[in-house]
Amino acid sequence: MSSIREALEQRERETLAPEAAKSADSRGRLHAEPEDDVRPAFQHDRDRIIHSKAFRRLKHKTQVFFAPAGDHYRTRLTHTLEVSQIARTIAKVLRLHEELTEAIALGHDLGHTPFGHTGERVLDALIPGGFNHYEQSLRIVDVLENDGRGLNLTWEVRDGIARHSKGKDGAPVGVEASKRASTLEGQIMRAADLIAYVNHDIDDAVRAGMLRTDDLPPDAVRTLGGTSSARIARMVKDVVTETQQGGLSEIRMSRSVLDATLAMRRFLFEAVYENDVATAEFKKAHGILSGLWETVRERPDEFLDPRIVEQDGLDVAARDFLAGMTDRFAVMLYERLFIPKPWIGPISWNQL
Repeated sequence: MSSIREALEQRERETLAPEAAKSADSRGRLHAEPEDDVRPAFQHDRDRIIHSKAFRRLKHKTQVFFAPAGDHYRTRLTHTLEVSQIARTIAKVLRLHEELTEAIALGHDLGHTPFGHTGERVLDALIPGGFNHYEQSLRIVDVLENDGRGLNLTWEVRDGIARHSKGKDGAPVGVEASKRASTLEGQIMRAADLIAYVNHDIDDAVRAGMLRTDDLPPDAVRTLGGTSSARIARMVKDVVTETQQGGLSEIRMSRSVLDATLAMRRFLFEAVYENDVATAEFKKAHGILSGLWETVRERPDEFLDPRIVEQDGLDVAARDFLAGMTDRFAVMLYERLFIPKPWIGPISWNQL
C-alpha cells in the first residue's frame, strides 16, 4: 500500500509540466534521511524553512528603511512573502512545482545582514574574503540552523537559494546557463525577487515622501504601468507568456519589459538606495557593525559559538554572529557595549 507522500508524488507526475521538477526525482539531501510519510521532499523543505529561527528573524531586518516608524513599510520578511506570492503565481500558470518555488523564495534571504544592503557592504569590507548574503543563506540552511545540524534541504532548493542573487546590475533572465538555477523553479525565484522589490520599494519610497510617482522614468511607466499592481501584473504576464512561447526551456522576459524593469531598478538606486537622506542612518550602521566586529572577536568566549571558532576560525564565527543579528539586536548590543549608562548612586531618604 502506497503512502500519502507517494500518492502526492504520483499526482505531481500526472499534473505538472514535463519540464517541472518532481519531488520523487530530487537529487537528494546533503545527508540521507527517511522520507516523510505525508509530505513530498520539496513540501518538507518549505515547512522546515518556515519553522526556522532565521526565517522568524527576517521580521526585524531592514528592507529599505531602517526601523521605520510606520506600520506599513516592508521588512525583509514581508519582502520574502511578496516574492513567494509572485513566484507561486508564475509557477502555477506554467504548471511548475509550486512548493519547490515557494521553498526557494522563502529561503533566499535568510542570510541577509542587519541594516539591509548597507550592512552587507559593511560586512563585505570587514570580513576577510568578503561577504555575500546568498552564500550566508546557504550556510544557514546547511550548517547553522537546528543547533548546528542544518535543515538538510534538497539539492534543488539549495541550488535555487545559491543562484538567486543578481546584484546591482545583473539581469533576472537571459544569463548564461552556468549562472542560473538548474531548475525552472529556481529561475522563477530570480525574476520574482526583482519584480517584488522594484515595485514595493517604490511604494515605500512614495509613502516616505522620498519620491513621487511622477518622478518615475516615463518610458518605463508607459511600458509597465502607473501603479504597483499594474506593473506586477504586466511583469508576471510577460514572464509567463514569454516562457511559454520559449517552450519552457528557461524563464524569460521580453526585451521591452526587461529593459523597463531594469530602468526602474537603476532609478531606485539613484533616487532611493543611494540617496543621502535614505542612507543617513546607515552611516551609523557602519559604526555599529564595525564596533561589534572588533568587540566580539576580542571577546569570543562571551559572544561566539565555540564549535564554530574551533572548526572554522574566529572570523567565520564572528561573521555568523553578526550576519544573523536583527537590526534591533545589533543596536541593543552596541548600546550595552559602548554607550555609558548614567550613574545612579545608593538611594536613601536624604537624597529626596
